[in-house]
Amino acid sequence: MAHDDELALLRGADPVPGDDIRYRDRPLPTHAERQLNLLLHSAPAARRRPARQVRRLVWGIEMVSLAVAAALALVLAGSSGAPAAAAPHPLTPRAGSTPLSLDRIADRATASAAADGAPRLRQGTHVRTWSLALGSGPGAEAPITLPEERITRWRPDGSHTELVVATDPRRPGRPVIADSDEGPRTVHDGKVLSDRTYPPSRGTAPPRSRPPHTPRALRDYLAELSHPSDPAPLTGTRELLDAVAMFLRHWTPGARENAALARILADADGLRPAGTVTDRLGRTGQAYVHESGGLRRMLILDPAGGAVLGLEDTVTRNDRTYGIKAGDVMSYSAWVR
Repeated sequence: MAHDDELALLRGADPVPGDDIRYRDRPLPTHAERQLNLLLHSAPAARRRPARQVRRLVWGIEMVSLAVAAALALVLAGSSGAPAAAAPHPLTPRAGSTPLSLDRIADRATASAAADGAPRLRQGTHVRTWSLALGSGPGAEAPITLPEERITRWRPDGSHTELVVATDPRRPGRPVIADSDEGPRTVHDGKVLSDRTYPPSRGTAPPRSRPPHTPRALRDYLAELSHPSDPAPLTGTRELLDAVAMFLRHWTPGARENAALARILADADGLRPAGTVTDRLGRTGQAYVHESGGLRRMLILDPAGGAVLGLEDTVTRNDRTYGIKAGDVMSYSAWVR
């Protein structure tokens, strides 16, 4: 068959529809980012692994093609025999709570930034994450939740350390499901999954460059972070939230950056104030919800200073192929300040 005919058949089949939430651009899961760092910084022998049967796809791959995702080994493979960990329930705003507009949060954040002793920008992060691993096809196991905590710290010479620990604040001290090269397995809360030091990595582009602290400049920074090879303005709120999550994987904003980010979010379309919510670390925040392409995203902000406390992704429609139902939490990130 001619090459053009094959392309026509492929386009007609539409194997990756644009509105399918499984294939849209998303931030890399933390274990996927570790695999990418390993590919970039380790010797070839350290990256060599035995062949194994692919068993699971990990939710939340921020790549432009499935082929690249496969090449980066963003799959969970092998036989684990681990019991399934229950996915967290979606967060629910408190009944009767009064939602705060994002404009009001931005005003509060600006006032906080002007106060003496306001927090300063810091390179590195401390985050707890939950991500849902999905199986597909006949005999696939039920989805399981992979909880972990990651601390990234940068040194003056441009090198950085990354400590990843299995932890689940819903069930402290009890076994949790963790990712590994051999597949999901049961480990105990507090077990060190990886402790690595990466060599110096310098650059003048985001996220290596220091982020600005004015709304317009920070929005341009987020756009460049989202489109590193072809800088372009952010196209919508969904892409803005993706860029914010990417930014927070590398930097802990100070009061000025929080104020700028809150103003950017206040100017975004489709972020609906939902009221007061208690996040997964027990903190009180204000929730803002955006829905698009079968996904509901809840952004949680500190009501006093505008800092991002958490971001939750919840699917809004059933998918029998992957065994997920409307209301399932696909991923959650809680940033520790």
